[in-house]
Amino acid sequence: MRTALTGLVGVRHPIVQTGMGWVSGPRLVTATARAGALGILASATMTPDQLRGAVREVRSRTDAPFGVNLRADAGDARERVRIIVEEGVRVASFALAPSRELIAELKDAGVVVIPSVGARRHAEKVAAWGADAVIVQGGEGGGHTGDVATTVLLPQVVDAVDIPVVAAGGFHDGRGLVAALAYGAAGVAMGTRFLLTSDSTVPDAVKARYLAATARDITLTTAVDGLPHRMLRTEMVAALEGAGRVRSLYQAVRRASRFRRISGLSRPRMVRDGLALRHGRSLTWSQVLLAANTPMLLRAAMVDGRTDAGVMASGQVAALIEDLPSVAELVGRIMSEAEEVCGVVGRYPAPGPSGVPPGPSGV
Repeated sequence: MRTALTGLVGVRHPIVQTGMGWVSGPRLVTATARAGALGILASATMTPDQLRGAVREVRSRTDAPFGVNLRADAGDARERVRIIVEEGVRVASFALAPSRELIAELKDAGVVVIPSVGARRHAEKVAAWGADAVIVQGGEGGGHTGDVATTVLLPQVVDAVDIPVVAAGGFHDGRGLVAALAYGAAGVAMGTRFLLTSDSTVPDAVKARYLAATARDITLTTAVDGLPHRMLRTEMVAALEGAGRVRSLYQAVRRASRFRRISGLSRPRMVRDGLALRHGRSLTWSQVLLAANTPMLLRAAMVDGRTDAGVMASGQVAALIEDLPSVAELVGRIMSEAEEVCGVVGRYPAPGPSGVPPGPSGV
């Protein structure tokens, strides 16, 4: 299926596997690239050296295009951009809108720039700055998310910008792909659906927790880092929501310290990142401290398998997912379903002038 997205990044199918911290590593990205979709490495939980190693690992396994997701507000964003350019990565995606200068630097090097946004005005801004495409996540999406549904946000953005728009938030099958294309999108981006595949390195016990989730088990909370965060309702989420401010901050400082040791970040660098995080968001220092511990809460579940001690970012679509196919099986199934849906729609004749489908005589 050829769309503006497939032509832009050179993949066979208009499907993007998003960059999820601790989840979107070389194994998942390689499987996605081999399946003909766009896999994206999550670099925020990697050191620069780990990022370079991950890129080279994917490159050694496939010559298909793939991307790297960056934090635009990270203190070492330019160093990571340099790695992307030096290693010949095809696509750079961003969890937050990158600066005009970062976009220009990447585009000058021939890298396709695809920021993720949650509002029309943000899409308009990055498009004006030269972004090649944009991923638009509606409120159904997992992790940090907004409060506007995909079905409302997507057509707003499609009408507002003249670059390819990729729809995210609530997608998991071929029906969703066809719906997104009907709204004017050039493809879909999925996180939770790719997390729940056999190629994902997330522990089996954690995957089982996702598969057992109903719509009521997926919540939107600000207790983790002060920002709206969609995730599974777990013991840890309940504890964070019930904890007092002093206790929450004490635990946050401890976890942030652990993340500093694992990531190799210096204290001054964490302070700089904290200042960048506050910029334009009106966050208190308490919220910044809470945000700094989020990677460790995610790691506890996604790497260590501690469903009791970690948090599990999740889109609402988890309530619809019931199996763990390989990535190749998933992508193939989505495309087959999309073709089937398009075929069914094509069998129904268009309405005549009166609004009634024409009969056998054509009137």
